Amino acid sequence: MEIVNEMRLDFRSCPENEALARMVISAFIMPVNPTLEQLGDVKTAVSEAVTNAIVHGYRGTSGLVRVRAWLDRAGGLTVEIADKGCGIKDVEQARRPFYTTMEESERSGMGFTVMETFMDGVEVFSQPEHGTIVRMRKQLTAPCTLAREA
Repeated sequence: MEIVNEMRLDFRSCPENEALARMVISAFIMPVNPTLEQLGDVKTAVSEAVTNAIVHGYRGTSGLVRVRAWLDRAGGLTVEIADKGCGIKDVEQARRPFYTTMEESERSGMGFTVMETFMDGVEVFSQPEHGTIVRMRKQLTAPCTLAREA
């Protein structure tokens, strides 16, 4: 898989930075002309993953959230959201609908079901006390012409 474009964004785990991540990923994929549905799907999935890093990963403390994304020649998008927070003890349990690490709040789960609904593939890599990486894939277009136009 040949990468034709890639980006990285690092920001503090402040709730207001979730909107920043949504806008940046939108701008990043616009050159491949995604449909409005694809654009909404990607923004929603990124929003869920970034919110997880902020709320569940750092649990009220401050840390760094990293968004990496790349487009491949086949028209696929890969997005990684990473944190160095508390990690997830049981990833399979965390992927169940309505599971949350914040039982005292009114949250409806960690959003993995939402990510899986809107993206073509979702992988979660986590180690307690070392953080979590959520890697998501979405096919956006037919083979990419972005590199040939540059």
